Amino acid sequence: MGARPSKAPPPSSSSSSSSSSAGGPRRRASPPSSSSSSPPPPPPPPPPRSSGWEKGELLLSSLGLGPPRPSSAPAPAAPAEAGAPYLRRVGLIQEMLRLARQGRPLEANALLRRLRQDLGMESTSLDDVLYRYASFRNLVDPITHDLLISLARCIHCPKPEGEALGALEKLCRQLTYHLSPHAQLGHPRRGPGLAKKKPQASLKALLCRPLPPSGSSALDLSGIPLGAKELERLSAFLGGEAGRRVESLSLAFTELTDELFLGGLLPALAPLPALAALSLNGNRLTRAVLREMTEALKDPRRFPRLAWVDLGNNEDIFSLPQPFLLALRRRCPPAQGALPTILEAEPLQT
Repeated sequence: MGARPSKAPPPSSSSSSSSSSAGGPRRRASPPSSSSSSPPPPPPPPPPRSSGWEKGELLLSSLGLGPPRPSSAPAPAAPAEAGAPYLRRVGLIQEMLRLARQGRPLEANALLRRLRQDLGMESTSLDDVLYRYASFRNLVDPITHDLLISLARCIHCPKPEGEALGALEKLCRQLTYHLSPHAQLGHPRRGPGLAKKKPQASLKALLCRPLPPSGSSALDLSGIPLGAKELERLSAFLGGEAGRRVESLSLAFTELTDELFLGGLLPALAPLPALAALSLNGNRLTRAVLREMTEALKDPRRFPRLAWVDLGNNEDIFSLPQPFLLALRRRCPPAQGALPTILEAEPLQT
């Protein structure tokens, strides 16, 4: 018998690939198994919420019924929060005016609510703002409260569009001027206008300047930052012969804190025999200073002639206690009727 023919070997992969490349029928690749498949693509992001939703949430937050939703506008800068309170308040006013100019009254109203709370008008009810606070007694700064009430009326009871914006801009300029260092403000149309403060070297020059030989003696140190060394120099001056003749002392916007005032300045001010007017506005003082001054005024030998004190625009001093006012009234001359707590050196800019 002859030999059996051997079977032909199966075609190699190279031959199959060459045949497929040569134009033979190509096999369709099988779909990948589920175990090795990639995850499905993520769903498309939801469409942005409508402006009606934003306005509704802002309205709820302005009424105190929900958490405030951060607006697209930047918040006041952090350094203003850490500095004197007037910087924070002026920043809120400017941001509120910017939102009103952009036609966003609900967000402007939310900032007005924050400003009211920062200045001691804790109520969120419009009736309380417009009526209760209009006759609120013992206010430390009635001018600020009057301007805030006017702002609330301007936003909630608007006039025609052009008149409303003009009235709002005027009120914001007046409030900015009132809450800022008057002598350091630029033109109201040039932004905040807060120029550089007086150099500390001017404190020594002012204290070395001779006081007039007769008549009223006023010492204006407003705008000069006072630290521990400056207060030591000032206390030494007040303890001398020239300090005994000082009748009016302005320490507004000098960055005074409770520690500096109670630790070094209050003991130097209390014995002054001629001091009648004391300005402490625009600093970082709290109610602790008001309590200590109220206790000091109970003694007729301390602050014997003090009749007027300005504690406005500080951290949390919003109203004056009755014992404080009565003690000042006892020191007022008999001819003086109403007790002033705010004295404007210049009229408000319009």
